[in-house]
Amino acid sequence: MSRAPRGPTVVFDIGWVLLHLTPGPMLNWLSGAGVSHDGLEDISARIALEDHESGRLDGAGLLDNLARLAGDGQLELAQRYWLDMFDYQHDMFALARRLRQRYRVFLLSNVGDLHWAHLNERFRIADIADDMLPSFQAGIMKPHAEIYRQAEQRFDLDPAQTVFIDDRADNIEAVQRRGWHGIVHRTSSATIAELQRLGYRTD
Repeated sequence: MSRAPRGPTVVFDIGWVLLHLTPGPMLNWLSGAGVSHDGLEDISARIALEDHESGRLDGAGLLDNLARLAGDGQLELAQRYWLDMFDYQHDMFALARRLRQRYRVFLLSNVGDLHWAHLNERFRIADIADDMLPSFQAGIMKPHAEIYRQAEQRFDLDPAQTVFIDDRADNIEAVQRRGWHGIVHRTSSATIAELQRLGYRTD
């Protein structure tokens, strides 16, 4: 017998919500090593990031792919630049902590094992949530329906009492098709206002 849902719930994405990405130093390093590229999405495709964030390629394999782009002897720099690309969003972490005083709070994010371990070590991201489902553990990425189904089961969610905060409209549209509420995150003030409109206390 399944457990009864436990009331209003907030689910946060991580990238561009709780943490902003700052890939500039990594991209500059690659450019300096003679790698021609069109930005982060181009590099991500070339190092098989989707395989990594779906759990099919481990962190060592991803770093090998990144280091090979830059040439021989670049593994240490590849690891340094890959990990050091996050900007802590104080307002959003504070919001998550306030919400957790009244509601259940979870994390659901497309992320690989390397960044996941780093985020927990550097930012203690596990401390702001009751539970977490990173895509590399789920074996599938947003916006595929399966990852949301897993989240519903793992977190014991009632979709009608769940709001998901994510920076991508396609991820929000995917949860809305399952009956969740969704907020496309742009700024902390706009997200707070939308949570309040949905009946959540944010003080």
